[in-house]
Parts: sequence; C-alpha cells; structure tokens
Amino acid sequence: MLFVNTARSLFTLGVVSVSTPPFVILIIPLAALYLYIQRYYLRTSRELKRLDSTTKSPIYAHFQESLGGIATIRAYRQQKRFALENEWRMDANLRAYFPSISANRWLAVRLEFIGSVIILASAGFAIIAVSNRSGLTAGMVGLSMSYALQITQSLNWIVRQTVEVETNIVSVERILEYARLPSEAPEIIPRHRPNISWPAHGAVSFNNYSTRYRQGLDLVLKNINLDIRAHEKIGVVGRTGAGKSSLTLALFRIIEPVSGNITIDALNTSTIGLLDLRRRLSIIPQDAALFEGTIRDNLDPGHVHDDSELWSVLGSYPRLKCRTFFLMKGLDSEHARLRAHVASMVGKLDAKVHEGGSNLSQGQRQLVSLARALLTPSNILVLDEATAAVDVETDALLQATLRSNIFSDRTIITIAHRINTILDSDRIIVLDHGVVAEFDTPSELVQRRGLFYELVKEAGLLESVAAQLQ
Repeated sequence: MLFVNTARSLFTLGVVSVSTPPFVILIIPLAALYLYIQRYYLRTSRELKRLDSTTKSPIYAHFQESLGGIATIRAYRQQKRFALENEWRMDANLRAYFPSISANRWLAVRLEFIGSVIILASAGFAIIAVSNRSGLTAGMVGLSMSYALQITQSLNWIVRQTVEVETNIVSVERILEYARLPSEAPEIIPRHRPNISWPAHGAVSFNNYSTRYRQGLDLVLKNINLDIRAHEKIGVVGRTGAGKSSLTLALFRIIEPVSGNITIDALNTSTIGLLDLRRRLSIIPQDAALFEGTIRDNLDPGHVHDDSELWSVLGSYPRLKCRTFFLMKGLDSEHARLRAHVASMVGKLDAKVHEGGSNLSQGQRQLVSLARALLTPSNILVLDEATAAVDVETDALLQATLRSNIFSDRTIITIAHRINTILDSDRIIVLDHGVVAEFDTPSELVQRRGLFYELVKEAGLLESVAAQLQ
C-alpha cells in the first residue's frame, strides 16, 4: 500500500504539472513542507508507540497474576485493591495512548491543508490557462482535477503506511538488541571434553575465585579459596546477600569468573563445554523446575531409565525388579515419597503435569526434584535452599532421604535455609559479603563464637549443639 499510494501521488503530480506547467514551482516548497511534517510525526509516533507498548505489558502481566491468584485475593478480600491497581495500569497506558490519537489528528489537519493547496493550485492554474487561451483542453482540465482531488487521500496513506513500517521495525530493533547480547560459552568444546567417568570422586576447589553478575556491577564473590574433599558434606550459611546462591551459580557457570577458577577433580571447569559440565552435576533448587508434559518427562527428560527405576525413586516398589534394583543400591522403600500420589493419578507415570507443575503442591514439586536428582548419575549434589519453601514434615522427609545410603558416596553442598539442616555436615562455610568468613566443622565454629555462633544462637539451637558437643 505504501508503494501503490506513492506511485499514485507521483503520477497525480505529474499529470497536474503536464497540464499546468507553472504548478511545478509549487512542488518544491510543498514537498519540503510535507517531508518536514512527515519526519516530525514519524519521530513522535515512534516514541509514543514505544510508550504504549511499555505501559501495555504490565496490564497483561497484572491481569494474568490476578487470574492465577484469584483464590488468594478473595480469601484476603483484596478484590478492590487489585481492581484499583488494574485501573491504575490502564490509566497509565491511556496516558500514552491519547497523545498518539492527538498526534494523528494533528497530522490529518496538516495533510488535508497540503492536499487542499494542491487542489486549489491545480484548479487556479487551470482557470488561468483556459482564460489565456493557452490551448488547454477541457478534457485535460477534467483529468488534472479528478486526479488532484485524490491527492489528499494518497498523501495521508503514504504517511500512515510509513509510520506502520516504522512501528513494526521497532520489533525488529528489539530482536536485534537481544541477538547482540553476549551468549553463554559453547555447550561442547571438542578438544576439551572430560572423561566419561568424570567426576569420579567429587572434589571441588575454588582458587582465588571472584565473579559479578554483569559488567559494571560490584563483585558478589571475592577471592574465594575453598577445598572441598571428595564425598564431603558441606553446609553453606550466611545472611541475605552474603553470596550463598552466587556460589551455586558459579559452580554451574551461570555466571562466569572475573578472576580465578573452579576445579572439579583437578579439572578446570572453565575449559570444558557447559553441557559437559552441567550434565555431570545434580541440583535440587529452591523453586522446583517442572515443565508441561508428563511425570516421566520431568523425572527423566532423556528417557534413558526404565519404569522400574522411575517407580523406585518415587517411593515404594510396585514390582520385585524395582525392589531388587534399589536394595542393591542400599535404599529404603520410601525415597521421594511420591509413589502413592503418582499411582493415583490418571496415567500414572504418563500423567499430565501442567505448566510449572501447577497441579502439584509445592512439596510434591520439590520431591519430584529430589527424585530427578536420584536418577542423575553424579557424584556432586547441590541443594540450593531446597527445603525453604516446604513444610516441616516434608523437610524432615527430604532430610531423611538425603542422609540415606544413596548419598553416602556423593559430595553434597547444601545452601542452608534452616540452620538445623546442616548441623550434621562435615564442614560449614560461612559467607559474609561475598568472602569466606569461616570454614570448619560445626563444633569448632560454635566454640569460636563467630558468625556461625551468632546464627545458631538466633535460631535457638545452642542447647542442642552443646548437647552434641558433650
């Protein structure tokens, strides 16, 4: 439509110029005025469109959140507050939308003016030419005027279609902006691939390690030096912002080092591909990551385990084969404690899991993460506040499973939310503002009366720790 209307306008101006040559004198000033108005409107319209898009997204986000939490909103009788907030977001969007309508009317008035000038000039020059008996025929005058009357509509469409192209290009700008963002390291580096058995022992070392979340920000971990022995149970504690979760992100190379490195079984993790690294580590996160699909898909995304192994990590043994498999591994009969619930679902292992695991409770989603970790053949397990969002009973079930024989030959790094969950660790790391403040056995740290002592005291666990020491 842009090209069609541009061609139509140029043809109209050509017809008028041929029929009344003096009209050519007006084309240059009118074209300059038209281009000025067009560019001015384009810049304004483009920015108003950006404001409209920016203020429209929060409306959809808030509405979706309100639908998702409608039961909670009604339970706390907060309907009016959420309705008012929705209206406020609508008003914010309309404050950006109304100026675009006003700019549209502003443009229409000026384009109508230019079109009227062209019609007036065309008619005036035609009358003068006929009056002077210049040989201009009535048919040529009619042709010139009929095309001149359409020029206003064509000019309007040219500007509006140009604006449409510009506003659509805004989306391309955003795509290009994201495309230019620095990407992660390669998944596989062919010349630096670890052995199939790596990590055979699970020893982890941080060597003068420092990192930040992005360029220009302060360091979140500063000169970390740690030596975690194979099969050791390590607890990581600290106040909010101390760098506990950053330690986990660094281990999985979600954030890259600024200086120093991390080695696992004497292999520098920065020299291998991300896929080779992350496939060899297990994690039970604070917020369980479940995907839309089936129970089987979430437990075993690669579909490399059979049903008996899946039932085994879910809980009781429905078959003798399953029981024999896990008795050989030294497990009890209630690992993830989910077998009964999954067995009651339609389809059992092929039962549907909604987006984000919304048809499972928070505790059940966390137990699915535990079952997934049980299936991952890794000698290193990271617990990133895995029990922070579950009830005390589920927490006790998780802790009992983590202390079973299946994890005895694994290195476990636990980011602690409840201090009592890491008191039986071999050693404890106490972080403070991104540095290792203390690193020793729980008994030694309590006797030092340092930061760990304060945390234990605040948790009201001093008496139980003192009883263990005696």
